[in-house]
Amino acid sequence: QVFTFNTVEIKVQPSAKVKNGAPMAIVCHADISKSTDFQLKHNFTILKDGKLVFMTVSDKGEARYEISTARSSDTGDYECTVEAGGKTKTSNSSHVWVTGMTKPILTAEKKEVLEGEVVKLRCELPEEVPPLFFFFRKMKMNSTPKEKHVFEPHRNFSVVEFSVEEGDNILQFDCFGRRIVKLEYENSEHSNKTLVTVREPFIKPTLSARPSSNVTEGDRMQFECSTVVARLRDIEIILQKNKTILNSVRDEKVLKYTAVATLEDSGEYLCKVEQGRASKSTKLNVFVSELFPKPILVAPMSNLDENKELTLSCSISGFRKANFSILRKNSNGDVWLKNSRNLTMRVNVNDTGSYSCKAEVRGIVKESKPVRINVYAPVSKPTLSVVSGLPEVVLGKSLRLICHSVTGTPPITFTFYKGNEVKKTVINDTYATFLDENIRENDKRGYKCDARNNHSSGMKTSSILNITVIVPIKNASLGSVPNGEVEDGSDIAFLCTVNEGSWPIHFKFFRKTDHEVLLYERSENADRMLWRKKGMSKQDVGSYYCVASNRAKMDVKSHPITISVILATWQKGVIAAFVLLPIAGAVTLTSWWFLYKKKKAKGPSMEMSGSALATNSTSEKLTRQHNDGDYYSGSGYIEDSENHMKPTDESKGPDLESADVEYTEVEVSTLDPHR
Repeated sequence: QVFTFNTVEIKVQPSAKVKNGAPMAIVCHADISKSTDFQLKHNFTILKDGKLVFMTVSDKGEARYEISTARSSDTGDYECTVEAGGKTKTSNSSHVWVTGMTKPILTAEKKEVLEGEVVKLRCELPEEVPPLFFFFRKMKMNSTPKEKHVFEPHRNFSVVEFSVEEGDNILQFDCFGRRIVKLEYENSEHSNKTLVTVREPFIKPTLSARPSSNVTEGDRMQFECSTVVARLRDIEIILQKNKTILNSVRDEKVLKYTAVATLEDSGEYLCKVEQGRASKSTKLNVFVSELFPKPILVAPMSNLDENKELTLSCSISGFRKANFSILRKNSNGDVWLKNSRNLTMRVNVNDTGSYSCKAEVRGIVKESKPVRINVYAPVSKPTLSVVSGLPEVVLGKSLRLICHSVTGTPPITFTFYKGNEVKKTVINDTYATFLDENIRENDKRGYKCDARNNHSSGMKTSSILNITVIVPIKNASLGSVPNGEVEDGSDIAFLCTVNEGSWPIHFKFFRKTDHEVLLYERSENADRMLWRKKGMSKQDVGSYYCVASNRAKMDVKSHPITISVILATWQKGVIAAFVLLPIAGAVTLTSWWFLYKKKKAKGPSMEMSGSALATNSTSEKLTRQHNDGDYYSGSGYIEDSENHMKPTDESKGPDLESADVEYTEVEVSTLDPHR
């Protein structure tokens, strides 16, 4: 009994898109091939979105899952798995969409509420499966509906609250649901409409002003705000003007407020009644006419020298009967000066400030605009100096100057001059600074500054400040006499020079071996310096250089020169004596030894030649002489200055003249150079 699964298919009847409430069926069909006709048990399992919804066992190759009334919750992906004889096969997934959602159910917690309370609503989609969206609407006559929406990921209902506002009377509410299917939105139909009746906890307040809403400055005004309330507890009445609370009462039906009218009292007044969340308000506009204009304070001049007289006058245009007072403004409170329309006083610097006057008529007090009075002390002669201290500057650098006046009422105007040219004007309190950039060698060196303020004495000028321009050192070089070599024990002179640079110049001489050694330093009012070093020795061999600097504070280093120490002349003589004398002795000894060998070689040759010609006595004599000494003497030959052997006249004979001279080779050994 052999079989195999060909295919397993799943189908939706009547179609994959079914209306909500209509019947539908999920059919699973297994196509199996068998070797013979035999009975086979089939286990059918149907899953929706991975969850088991149907399971059956059948002898047939098909199973049917019936849904009599399709709901939107039946929407999903279905698949079928068939198991038979130990073999299993699963179909492809099939999506089923049940269109149309169930109608939501809306309920209200209360059917009747007070203004300021809230209406709590619950909307439910009983047959739908989350996630779901819920939309609530609040509707009233002649008004645009207010809407709220809530996303519910885990439940099929939602609860919201709507506040009941002033003017709400009969309210209607409804809701609808929304879901997402295959990235598409689907909305349910709207729920039933729910009616909620609103009752007023109190009526809209009334606001009145007495004697009227149009009054004159100085009149007494009385405001009254009242309401009718169902429950007096926790009720509050508030009177405001421009968001400023003027008065308030609690647990009462009437509020009263009294004030003397001023121009500032013109405007809109608001009476508000609150109880819980309920709030109602009424507005009233009040206009206050001017009784008299603001006074005007006049000063002949606003800038005065100290110790001068100041006169202040206060007046009201077209109105003379008033009580006047003159004051000085102060951050800690106004300072009263005099109850009068006029004030005269001699001023000093401390009297600088703002002044005003007040006028009072029928209890109405008005104040003038402040008048600024400035009292000036004259500036002192300014002093001009360099910020860094010394009156000097390095060529090419910047120069910062400060001009300062010890006394003088600010603001002070400072003017800087370079030569007679105005360079900068600064307004400050007691000092000002000026930066002259990139000083050049041919610039004018004289600076001055002016200082002035509003005092009638005018301008003061500082003394001229002359600035020294310091030229930096350039191109240091080092030389020596003698140049490069000096005898041991002798002196050497080093000359360090610079091409340019302001005096004094500080020179330093260094020798560089394993480390740098400062040998000598000194300042000179010159562009060169000569330094003599005495008694040079082998320890002084090395590289020498010099460093030059001035007040520009930039060290300039020369190229190094190498100094060698050689032997003195007398040292060379001693060395020559010790070296040449042994050499001369060796040469003399070598010459003597060579002559000795030469003579020794010539003696036997002449003896053999003479034996055939001379007598026996002569031969005996020659032989005896040769044996007795190391050199020949009186043997018929002498040695001349050219070291050639010549026969004497006494030994000449007929036999000797015709005889042939025979020579013997002599081998001379080379002198050992180490001896």
